Amino acid sequence: MKKNALLSPSLLSADFSNLKSALEKIEKNGGSLVHVDVMDGHFVPPVSYGQPVVASVRSCTKLPFDVHLMIEHPELSIPSFIDAGADYVTFHAEATAHADRCIQMIHERGKKAGIAVCPATPVSALEYMLPFVDIVLVMTVNPGWGGQKLIPYTVNKVKQLAALQQERGYSYLISVDGGVNADTLPVVLDAGTDIVVSGSAFFEGRLQW
Repeated sequence: MKKNALLSPSLLSADFSNLKSALEKIEKNGGSLVHVDVMDGHFVPPVSYGQPVVASVRSCTKLPFDVHLMIEHPELSIPSFIDAGADYVTFHAEATAHADRCIQMIHERGKKAGIAVCPATPVSALEYMLPFVDIVLVMTVNPGWGGQKLIPYTVNKVKQLAALQQERGYSYLISVDGGVNADTLPVVLDAGTDIVVSGSAFFEGRLQW
């Protein structure tokens, strides 16, 4: 089991009318990062929030923002989300033909770069990017909605990524997003997870850190 894993509560499950209070709850209940889910209505059907909201709540906490771009063509929006206050920018491998350029853009601005994969995308699709990213985000549910159950086979991808970490000396952190609660937390930690994203389970009190 990975010790000292980090908790990154997702604002997607917070009360949008009182995000300041949600950030205070994250600070008081063990959060090390704030997971900010950005959805465009194209890569995933729902729409969440954009740069103005990120910028408006940036001053409400000193915790780092991991902005998870569930959007098509993230290379067009990366600079503006960094300007809005992102400390980490995580984009989807499936959403762009320019993953290498996205990573370069993020690093050139002095921020941390993450790459995310949907449940059906294999770890092999990330082979050439793994030496360069700071986070690999494994979606353990289908992206777009909170409250889903963890898809069991996605845990095997965490194990693969943890093995590659050790075998090749890669420095990325492994993050999991979706369906993590009191029952599934030990499973993802045993697989090698470094960062646990939790939305509804955290805000509903079903995941204690």
